[in-house]
Amino acid sequence: MATPREIRRRIRSVRNMAQVTRAMEMVAASKMRRAQQHVLATRPYAERIRALIGDLAALTDLEERGRFPLLQARPIQRSEVILITSDRGLAGAFNTNVMRRAVQFMTHERPEPIADIETIAVGRKGRDFLQRYGKPLAASFTAIGDHPTLESVRPIVRVATDDFVSGKVDAVYVIYTRFINTLRQQPEVLQVLPIQPPEGAAEVTDYIFEPSPEAVLEALLPRFVEVQIYQAILESIASEHSARMVAMRNATDNARELVSELTLTYNKARQAQITREVTEIAAGAAALG
Repeated sequence: MATPREIRRRIRSVRNMAQVTRAMEMVAASKMRRAQQHVLATRPYAERIRALIGDLAALTDLEERGRFPLLQARPIQRSEVILITSDRGLAGAFNTNVMRRAVQFMTHERPEPIADIETIAVGRKGRDFLQRYGKPLAASFTAIGDHPTLESVRPIVRVATDDFVSGKVDAVYVIYTRFINTLRQQPEVLQVLPIQPPEGAAEVTDYIFEPSPEAVLEALLPRFVEVQIYQAILESIASEHSARMVAMRNATDNARELVSELTLTYNKARQAQITREVTEIAAGAAALG
């Protein structure tokens, strides 16, 4: 059995750890609220630009639509996966869940062989995982930060669009974690290339596009890819902070429970020590008498 001094030392260590996890929980909660505001603010824009793509596609005839490389669907012989994870750990199962979803997608849900998949890693955890998994990395991006801008996302978009337009890959997918609420984050797969206009888009007659719907569509398509990837990164950041906040809260609660158990153990050890000392004093007095 541990001595009271050892138990006291362990109690002090666990209390210090609880203070650290509590501080990390508060920091994650603050970042999560800000990230959640960014996600909710950008969702309507992403949905509206998707609807506008559908409207413009409906106004563009098939022959004109064929000259847009980002719209051209072809038989999928080789895919590219953009995996979005975090740079840091201590976020519960956040990274594990999205990486498991990536493995499931690459292994079971693609028609082409698993060997014919390129990957782009966004986040240090995803990069390390893909390297261990043995998948070829076309590019990796880390240290994007908690408040990325469209400018910081453009290099990722450029790599993906260049690979698609050049014919190196025939489809590009983003695997990320969608923020649903504080307690729920869901890994999802989104196809970003070729761009698929929403089905059932009604033809728009209330707007006049200058110089033409085709010219507007040509300028809008690259922006649409940027917005989709940017939105996925924002969703992932909000999910990361939510997962870290919950994980640190659970760690703090567990530390406090452990302190209670150790305190009880300490009291028992201290009581046993006192009893032993009293017994030794009584035995010594009896021997002298």
